[in-house]
Amino acid sequence: MALTNRQIVLRRRPQGLVVPEDTELVSSPAPEPADGEALVRITYVGVDAAARTWLDDQPGYLPPVQLGEVVRAAGIGEVVESRCDAYAVGDVVTMLSGFQDYTIVRDDLFCTPVTGMDVVDHRAVMSVYGPTGATAYFGMHDVGRPRAGETVVVSAAAGATGSVAGQIAKIAGARVVGIAGGPEKCRTVVEEFGFDACLDYRAGDLDAALKAHCPRGVDVYFDNVGGDVLNAVLGRLAANARVVLCGVISSYLTGEHPGPANYVNLLARTATMQGFNALNEWPRFDEAFAALRGWDEQGLLVHRETVYDGLESCVDALNGIFTGANIGKMLVKVAEPTRD
Repeated sequence: MALTNRQIVLRRRPQGLVVPEDTELVSSPAPEPADGEALVRITYVGVDAAARTWLDDQPGYLPPVQLGEVVRAAGIGEVVESRCDAYAVGDVVTMLSGFQDYTIVRDDLFCTPVTGMDVVDHRAVMSVYGPTGATAYFGMHDVGRPRAGETVVVSAAAGATGSVAGQIAKIAGARVVGIAGGPEKCRTVVEEFGFDACLDYRAGDLDAALKAHCPRGVDVYFDNVGGDVLNAVLGRLAANARVVLCGVISSYLTGEHPGPANYVNLLARTATMQGFNALNEWPRFDEAFAALRGWDEQGLLVHRETVYDGLESCVDALNGIFTGANIGKMLVKVAEPTRD
């Protein structure tokens, strides 16, 4: 029986949040794999803030999604047909799936078999053992380099990357302060993710809150937000601080990236500010996943997901990233895994 592939395609460039006229849900026969290819049935799609930037006609580390193309996103799924030696039917893989039911994969950078797990938890893979976990690991481990006794601040601390990055800093022995939006998220950051404190940026006077909770200054700042939050933390840097630039969710909808006035503190505090891209560390992903799995097995890592149901909810989930709807990784369940 022929398989039907539903896809959410881009029809026009969004302005701000994605509205119904920007995308369309279409159906067509699932593609047939050619030699060197495999067909994957997608089970979960991961929804990240970066997916919104790919809908703008602006260059980035990946090209923008073109009009008529499937909205790009990372996903996990099961191989249902293979003409590629790298994948067997039944293998679980992660890939750039897009918002659709089925996708073609090849033996390349964009597809990774899930190995080393007796039972594959698709949600955990997307939360910890995929690009999200790797981003947290490389950003905190390589760029932030937290040490015991230091003060680490993480913005968007209730989100997928921030929650894991902060826990990595805790494992290193640092005191970790999160920044999140709203009392419920701040409570989760402390009570579930184990941060020492969490500041509600919506409560006002973030400068005063940072001074109270980081009296000796900030040694490492893992920034997922940019804008006013970045500016506030730059004002509290300690000597030789490291600022990790991971994301700028505060300006993804507007495309405007005003520079922080407090950047001069990088000079005054002999601090560094460095951006990074986890994809540049592709050869070291096994290292990251081994470390994350070890901490997870020791009970040192907590992950949480916010799950929307059904492919048709992908756009709502994407908008939810920007309205604060998620705690932990934002996922859309596209299909039931054959086995967990």
